[in-house]
Amino acid sequence: MVDTVIVNPAVADGGEAPTSAVSWPAIVAGGFTAASLSVVLFTLGAGIGLSVVSPWSDRGISSDNAALFSGIYLVCVAVISSAVGGYIAGRLRVRWLGTHTDEVYFRDSAHGFLAWAVATVISVAFLASAATTIGAGAAAGAGPGAAMAGNAGAMQSRLTGYSDVLLRPNFTTKAADAAAQPSDRQEVYRLLSKSSTTMAQSDHDYLVQLISARTGLSPADAEKRVNDVTTDLKISADKARKAAAHLALWLTASMLFGALAAALAAIEGGTLRDRVYVRR
Repeated sequence: MVDTVIVNPAVADGGEAPTSAVSWPAIVAGGFTAASLSVVLFTLGAGIGLSVVSPWSDRGISSDNAALFSGIYLVCVAVISSAVGGYIAGRLRVRWLGTHTDEVYFRDSAHGFLAWAVATVISVAFLASAATTIGAGAAAGAGPGAAMAGNAGAMQSRLTGYSDVLLRPNFTTKAADAAAQPSDRQEVYRLLSKSSTTMAQSDHDYLVQLISARTGLSPADAEKRVNDVTTDLKISADKARKAAAHLALWLTASMLFGALAAALAAIEGGTLRDRVYVRR
């Protein structure tokens, strides 16, 4: 039979140990360790991702595979960094004298969870801007939908490009005095921004008339151009929505697995801290 003995002198009357149940210095140390390691691993992953994703269709991996690998890597980063931070928190915490083994396990797991929580708060408060910058750069190579999900500037640039496409002149039939003015481009941009997913029929008809008048296209060709652009805009918006949803799900999974890894690692660190011996 195997017995586990914790070398902690028990209090004779069974009362609580004089030390606090929460060792905040150990928790903060573990939290900062986890946050720092997350930054290192996240930056490494961004570098690897940028090296394997290419805007050329015949090079690199596809955007779908890149998103999948990014999500898996995100979970791995959370597990590794949280486990290290939780282990540090469990190993550095003070010894609880006269505390039952089950209570020690609970407190160790709680220390790991708190270290994970501190690391999460630190990451959100101080590392969000850096993560957004790196993630936006990686998304730019992954595809237009991912880029739109990455930052608002990409959306503005894309709408501006759509405005240019709509107002592109037909040089074979266009009259010399029918050139599009800057105000026209701004108006088209505002209409696209207003109805990026669903365009009112009145706006659609007005946009067709404007494009026909400014480009020299026939009303039928102008309507086809407007329909093609609005369809492409809807597809891009749908890709951005799906990318954001997948990112949220991967983030949730990474946080859950990270919290579990931190709690288990803290138990291991606390067990070694208390010098557990196994007697046969």
